[in-house]
Amino acid sequence: MNDTATIPTLSGESSFEAYVARPAGSPKAAILVIQEIFGVNPGIRAKCDKWAEAGYLAVAPDLFWRMEPNIQLDPDVEEEFNRALSLFGKYDPDDGVKDIEATIHWIRREAGVPKVGCVGYCLGGKLAYMAATRTDVDASVGYYGVMIDQMLHEAKAIAHPLMLHIPTADHFVSAEAQKAMHGGLDSHPKVTLHDYEGLDHGFATESGQRRDEAGAQLADSRTAEFFARHLLQQG
Repeated sequence: MNDTATIPTLSGESSFEAYVARPAGSPKAAILVIQEIFGVNPGIRAKCDKWAEAGYLAVAPDLFWRMEPNIQLDPDVEEEFNRALSLFGKYDPDDGVKDIEATIHWIRREAGVPKVGCVGYCLGGKLAYMAATRTDVDASVGYYGVMIDQMLHEAKAIAHPLMLHIPTADHFVSAEAQKAMHGGLDSHPKVTLHDYEGLDHGFATESGQRRDEAGAQLADSRTAEFFARHLLQQG
């Protein structure tokens, strides 16, 4: 079952919508799905639906609500891809991580699910990293996160498990940036990095031209195991 929730901001002065996919029974934990630059589009909703099928409450907040609420763009359409890049250029990720924190509060307090993980893609991968450094989310996963190399000084604040999926041929994240990420994070006891040789940005999208089936399945299986270990197991 899926529906839409209204989530208050941390200040309580405004609110934003989120797509919510609910499992058939009581959720075993919650997964907060963080959008790419294309909004909460069919691909992001499909990821939520998959988590719900696996027994999790899945929530995807509309993080572009301050600019264009409920926007949904197709990365395989050039005009829409360019529009998404324009929105990304105007977006303040500090607002994003605050909205993620507000969503975590809503999941725990209103939905009544105490254990919360987050998984993000592209911009969402960066925000998943920021959530690991700035919130008390229980576990975080980032796919092809951008600009993480510029935020490595925040890594000392990571208190809960974080996993990052890094395609080595990512045309948005240079080889130098990837090297910096490994240099800054490989030794961190809470962080796991996985490289995907020869794959490009967006390889784990649910559908479309960017998807690499083998790479997506491998990364997604690692993510599922990661959340099962850190959200479901005791101790």
